[in-house]
Amino acid sequence: MIDTHAHLDFPDYNADRDEVIARAQSVGVKRIVNIGCDLTSSANSVDLANRFGHIFAAVGIHPHDAKQYDDLAEEKLRELANSSRVVAIGEVGLDFYRDHSPRDQQREAFVRQIALAKELGLPLVVHVRNAYSEALDILSSEKAYQINVVLHCFSGNREEAVRAIDYGFFLSVGGVLTFTNSRLPELISKMPLESILLETDAPYLTPHPHRGARNEPALIQLVYQKLAETLGRSFAEIEVQIDRNAETFFEFE
Repeated sequence: MIDTHAHLDFPDYNADRDEVIARAQSVGVKRIVNIGCDLTSSANSVDLANRFGHIFAAVGIHPHDAKQYDDLAEEKLRELANSSRVVAIGEVGLDFYRDHSPRDQQREAFVRQIALAKELGLPLVVHVRNAYSEALDILSSEKAYQINVVLHCFSGNREEAVRAIDYGFFLSVGGVLTFTNSRLPELISKMPLESILLETDAPYLTPHPHRGARNEPALIQLVYQKLAETLGRSFAEIEVQIDRNAETFFEFE
């Protein structure tokens, strides 16, 4: 199993980070990608990846913090991305639900980080909320299909999912897949399995039956299991294909 999106550098894990990482390994999680969302968390992600051989890092500035994006921030991201432990730029994108940064600044930071990913030849991890149509327009106009792109914690509709896959993008899903009355199982069941990644987004979106508790990478097994049940396939079969997708996407060393 591979957890393609976690935030183990967050303070939620300060008391037991090493134990959380060990617990994930003990249930068969062989790789974790720790995702940056600002300059501090990006640097911390690289530090974490340098400490643990099976953890890799993504560096980027989340749309919530897009107002921080400037030439200096971009240069710092470029410097961090030079680490061999960095496998993607992210998470970047548009969030028109929270609007913690002005939308024009979100758009500018998104476009510039797409360009940075293309410059460095790295995959792009994209966060979108209440902005799928515009995010896909930007990804298309900026020719992001020239690199690997994943829409993390996908929450769009079927039309948006099909459009993303037509561009060659991946859809990533996590604990929401396991939620009672979630529409994701039906949507994902109609998508090609080769275009799907799985994640926890730990410490958020804890899968059923642990909703309300802190999420952690060990719980990715519940997402794999739910996907297997949804598609009527064995856990082992799903694990092989999903892990192959992640390895293709991130090009792990």
